[in-house]
Amino acid sequence: MHVRSTPLPGVLLFAPSPHRDERGFFSRTAEARTLTEAGIDPAGFVQDSQSRSRQGVVRGLHGRTGAGEAKLVRCSHGALFDVVVDARPDSPTFGQSATFRLDDDNLASLYLPRGVLHGFQALTETADICYRIDAEHDPGEDIAVRYDDPELAIPWPVPVSLVSDRDATAASWREAVPYFRRHGRGFSRAR
Repeated sequence: MHVRSTPLPGVLLFAPSPHRDERGFFSRTAEARTLTEAGIDPAGFVQDSQSRSRQGVVRGLHGRTGAGEAKLVRCSHGALFDVVVDARPDSPTFGQSATFRLDDDNLASLYLPRGVLHGFQALTETADICYRIDAEHDPGEDIAVRYDDPELAIPWPVPVSLVSDRDATAASWREAVPYFRRHGRGFSRAR
């Protein structure tokens, strides 16, 4: 498994080396040694989750207030356009985004540190995303920024077919920035 840095500090791409043959493939999706060498505590993940989306569905841009949460995400079925927005006010890339294609062919996993916003769009008829999360979910800490915010200008690759009511009425980036600046230490601090 190879670890690659990304344009956003702390966001890492883990690229496995699947073994393929006429039967299909076998691949490790995470290795404790590799995670540890990258500065991630593999034992720190307390929840695994999965969601399925139909083509064109956008979920996000979501984050967590308080201490935040770190995630390791991968696409287990289909293909996703994955988006990360740096919402850490002390980061040199605050307000910048990075996009990635995660799919069931490249099998890559993306590590998202605390203090970033995350969203994705399903590119295939159905797409499953799997999350390893290092904090138990507290709905009172959920935060969202509009997926179609003009300042962020996320280049969603296919027409958006559906978003949740929550995502459709989320705060704009401009509305959220004062919150991030005011609560940045709590929003992005490590546990």
